[in-house]
Parts: sequence; structure tokens; C-alpha cells
Amino acid sequence: MGVAAVPFDDFHKGSADIIRTAVFGFDRETKKIGKAFRFEANRLVVTGIDIQNVEPVDQKTRDALQKSVQLAIEITTDSQAQRAQQDAARVDQSAKAKLECQELRDKAEAEKARKDYLELKAQSIAVETTGQAKSEALSKADSMLIAARAEVEQAELRARAEKIRLEAELSGQEATRKAELEYMKQRDTLEVAKARHDAELEIKKFKEMIEAIGPETIKAIAVAGPEMQAKLLQGLNIETTLITDGNSPINLFTTAGGLISQSG
Repeated sequence: MGVAAVPFDDFHKGSADIIRTAVFGFDRETKKIGKAFRFEANRLVVTGIDIQNVEPVDQKTRDALQKSVQLAIEITTDSQAQRAQQDAARVDQSAKAKLECQELRDKAEAEKARKDYLELKAQSIAVETTGQAKSEALSKADSMLIAARAEVEQAELRARAEKIRLEAELSGQEATRKAELEYMKQRDTLEVAKARHDAELEIKKFKEMIEAIGPETIKAIAVAGPEMQAKLLQGLNIETTLITDGNSPINLFTTAGGLISQSG
């Protein structure tokens, strides 16, 4: 096959092998290019061909080949540019996707941190509220216990005041009424003993009632409203009570003095 019968694309890709085949021939049995060419006239043997350049002889063919080569170069260049643009677009899109994923992860972590903060804040408020309510309940319970002790002490002071009054009246009587005073003394002594006994019974009853009520009931009375306090005290057969807090302490000596003055 001659070189002129080879298509341009095939010649352009394998021009060296095509020229060697045209010069040395092609062995169909071994399917290899020949190794030498002999000139019988002078016995010259050509064993190799060094191809420096391949150019068409015809000018039109040369121009067409040059245009074809330039077009191929342009096509290759455009293809590489498009491939580069596609690669750049793909890399840019991948970077944007990674950035969006990172932003979503950051938002999720921020939201989780905010949720944890709100939960801790709610727990802190709950603990603070519970502690404050417990403190107020204990304070009211202590106030009621103080008031109850004050009632007991006031009952004892009233009994003592009554005894002093009776003894003072007996000591001021005239000697001529000794018999009458002796009778009255005995009677008053019995009344004092009875009053002391009644006071001791009242004190014992009140102490037992306070112990039977217990701290929890006292807390319930302290926390309840006025109407509920009245109903609870009435149910416990308590006619009079004095409830105060730690900010207004009771002066037992002043209270006892006022009771003595009123009795006199």
C-alpha cells in the first residue's frame, strides 16, 4: 500500500511506521516491518531511517494540513479549557457543599449548646425556688414554735401573778379578823393550788398538743391562708394563737408585765 493511500489522521498519528513500511516493506508472516533495504546495483544496504520532518510537496495540501493541525490544536486547547472549567466548577461546587455542611454542623452544635444552657438555667432556677420555699416554711414553723412556747410561759406568769395577788391580800388583813383571814387563807390556798393544778394541766395539755401536731402540721398552718389557719386551729380546739416571724420577736417580760397590770 502506498503512502498516498493512507488517510491523513492515520498518517499523522503513525507517519514514522508508515514511511519505514514503505521503504523496508512489511512481512505478513511475522507481521513486522522489514529490517533492511538492498540496492542490487551497488549492494548498498539501508538499515535505518531517521525522519527529521514530514511535509507535503503540494502547496495546497501543505496549507490544508497546516489548517488541519491548527484546528486540531484549537480543538485540543478548547477541550482542555472546557475540561479545566468543568474541573474548577466541580471543585467549587464541592467546596460550597462542604462549606454548607460545615455551617449546618456549626448551627446544630450551637443549637445544642443553647439547649444545654437553657436546661441548666431551668434546673438552677428550680433549685433556687425550692430552697427559698423550704427556707420560708422552716422560718414560719420556727415562728409558730416560738409563739407556742410564749403561750406556755404566759400561762405560768399568769398563775404566778395570781398567787402573788392573793398572798398580798392575805398579808394586808387586820389581826382582829384572824379567824376569818385564816379561813380565807385556807380557801385561797386551795384556790391557788387548784389554779396551779389547772395551769399545769393546761400547760401539759398544750405541750402534748404541740408535740402531737408535729412540725409538718405547723408548717401546713404557717403556709395556709388566714381562713384555712382559723379552720385548722378550730379543728385542734385552739381558741387563741399568736403567729409571728423572726423579724418581730416577742418580749415575754413586757407581755407578762402587761398581763399583771391588767389583772391588778
